[in-house]
Amino acid sequence: MTPDTAGLAAPSPTAAPTASPGRAAAALARMRSLLPGPADYRDLRRTWKGDLLAGVTVGIVALPLALGFGVSSGLTAEQGLITAIVAGLLAAVLGGSNVQVSGPTGAMVVVLLPIVATQGAGAVAAVTLLAGVIVVAAGALRLGRVVGIIPWPVIEGFTLGIACTIFLQQVPLITSAEQAIPGELSTNAVAAAVQSLAAADPSYLAWALGAVAIVVACMVLAPRIHPSIPGSLVGIAVVAVLALVLPSPLARIGTIPSELPAPSLPVLDLQSLRVLLPAALTVAALAAIESLLSARVAGGLADTGSVDPDRELVGQGVASIGASLFGGMPATGAIARTSVNVRAGARSRLAAVVHALVLLAVVYVAAGPVGMIPLAALAGVLFVTAVRMVQVATVRMIVRSTRADAITFALTALITVSVDLVVAVLIGIVLAAFFALRSISRSSGVALEPIRSAEPEQGDEEIVAVRFTGQLFFTSAERVFDTVMAVGPVTVVILRMSALELVDASGARILSEIVSGLERRGITVLIKGVQDQHAELLRGVGVLRALRHHKHLFVGFDDALEHARSHVRRARATREVPPTRGIAAAKQPAGA
Repeated sequence: MTPDTAGLAAPSPTAAPTASPGRAAAALARMRSLLPGPADYRDLRRTWKGDLLAGVTVGIVALPLALGFGVSSGLTAEQGLITAIVAGLLAAVLGGSNVQVSGPTGAMVVVLLPIVATQGAGAVAAVTLLAGVIVVAAGALRLGRVVGIIPWPVIEGFTLGIACTIFLQQVPLITSAEQAIPGELSTNAVAAAVQSLAAADPSYLAWALGAVAIVVACMVLAPRIHPSIPGSLVGIAVVAVLALVLPSPLARIGTIPSELPAPSLPVLDLQSLRVLLPAALTVAALAAIESLLSARVAGGLADTGSVDPDRELVGQGVASIGASLFGGMPATGAIARTSVNVRAGARSRLAAVVHALVLLAVVYVAAGPVGMIPLAALAGVLFVTAVRMVQVATVRMIVRSTRADAITFALTALITVSVDLVVAVLIGIVLAAFFALRSISRSSGVALEPIRSAEPEQGDEEIVAVRFTGQLFFTSAERVFDTVMAVGPVTVVILRMSALELVDASGARILSEIVSGLERRGITVLIKGVQDQHAELLRGVGVLRALRHHKHLFVGFDDALEHARSHVRRARATREVPPTRGIAAAKQPAGA
């Protein structure tokens, strides 16, 4: 047995069969962690009272939002309510957060409205099914932590963009009874708002603005009277009663079935799959991002237990699949409703389950009165919701942080409103990465230093030390190359690399070119302080091979300096000998 293999045991013929069950057991354990279990309700005996109260509270808050988001998506209030019930229940049981509340959200409205306008309302159930399958697959593939790469300015930028879009999407609901018909207006929220205002019915607009004012007043004043008063529900009830008593032209929600429809599989063939898959990918990306962000926010509000991002994706995907079977729309974790849930005292999944049951009771008990709610009242709720999504203090902090973060924030918000939310997030991430790389590039330091020694020697002026600091990435490689290669006529260059933190392949390649280029100019290159984590990369790219001699690699600077001085002494001696002797000496082998 050779020394290279002395420490290696011979493979056992039984190793493969024993390893396979181990891998299978690990895979089974990972799969089991994505499923609900008794541990989800470990503290239920202690928290059930607070969970019940929180569930009822958030159910009341969610009712007008579910109705409003259903209408704003170009669908119906019924579909928004069904989604809040079915998806809310499934996500509560199967998701990775103990307090997450799921249902239709404003962000999804932004994505769904163009889909309804181009593909028709009938395509939403199929898109929801496909998106749900994609999100489940993402969770099964353990992609839940990818959302951690989204920078804070991007998150706040698309939140601001969503808020502006939701606000603008309510304008058609208050201009005339006909403006809310899908397909009649542009799919862009800004253009649709301008179009609806240009064609507004002054009489209808006056009535609608009055309804909006009542709802806004109730939502602003009710919490001041008592925090537990649901201002949105009170405002909607007041407007609905006034619309019944007074002869008003306000459009109503319309008839809502008094029971859930029978589940059925959306129609989906190969042709429709090709058409709807891009839209489903967009919906899935948004559902994953918003759900994980909401779960992260919930985890920071109170001690509600850990969040499993992969299980959360599986739960949200199954929730959307379930909603599609009942003709609903895609669901995500709702930040506003989740925050209400936590602040109302929720500590387990029971609260989100109760919230879904409260909404289910509305369908079976109060479908008639709900159908009489004016659409302008729902618009008022969403106007306030959009405004409350924008945290002025947060916007101020980002704008005052750095110019790069402010630009990323502003462009993300602008693209969200003018183009598309997912595109905005992707562009925001790319922009943030660009600024980060530029910052890293600027932090990469390279300095040419003359030799300053306590005991200087004659000839030290022919030695230059090059100190590398920070990171040597592709973004700064050319600048570093130009700086080092500008060194004057010297005999020895010492590359000091002990303060070099990170090196990528491009940086290592530049180091190789620096060594080769200086050696071609007759300058001896010594390398000092190569760190262990960089050695393999530098060896593989050819930096060490480019050295004139393998002994030109040093650990300490004193040893490198002494070796450099020996080169200078030999060079000076060679320059001082007579020409004939110099020729003879040149024929002899050179030392290291």
